[in-house]
Amino acid sequence: MKLLLVGANGTLGQAVANEMKTDAEIISAGRTNADVEVDITSTDSIQAMFETVGEVDALVCTAGAAHFGPVEDMTPEQNLVAVNSKLLGQINLVLLGLDYIRENGSITLITGILMDDPIVKASSSAMANGGVRAFVKSAAIELPKNIRINNVSPTMVIESEEKYGPLFKGFKPREAKDVGLAFKKSILGAQSGQTYEVY
Repeated sequence: MKLLLVGANGTLGQAVANEMKTDAEIISAGRTNADVEVDITSTDSIQAMFETVGEVDALVCTAGAAHFGPVEDMTPEQNLVAVNSKLLGQINLVLLGLDYIRENGSITLITGILMDDPIVKASSSAMANGGVRAFVKSAAIELPKNIRINNVSPTMVIESEEKYGPLFKGFKPREAKDVGLAFKKSILGAQSGQTYEVY
């Protein structure tokens, strides 16, 4: 199995790579220090990545930026961070990647708990997560070549608690390994259109 892992250098990307290392040949993709560089906010960059990598059996994305801040202070430009990265960036990976994903392949995108359990200063991230989930559910019924598509929705992971803990008061963090296992379930399983929650 040939797996293209976008966001490979991040905490969750590394967790996915660790879970899949014995099951797949992993091609890492990211802004820097990866087998192939990609900026998911650029369709030209995404297209160039696929042309470089060629056909794959599985596409995974653990990348996607979002602005965190109060709604009353958020500008349209700040909201576009999540729109262009986590929402459209991931959807464009699917749209541009379909020609490169083999028969019976799979796509797994990243969402997050904030679309279901809101916190202050996270409306933009929640918007992107919900949009990706809706796209996955709808696209699953019409993807070609028996390609499956799912999303993994994690809570905050223990490895990121120092950075994000103040935002997630009262949330029980999970290990990044648990999120990696959810991605593995999506990649190697049989379901499509699912949201695998790691809450």
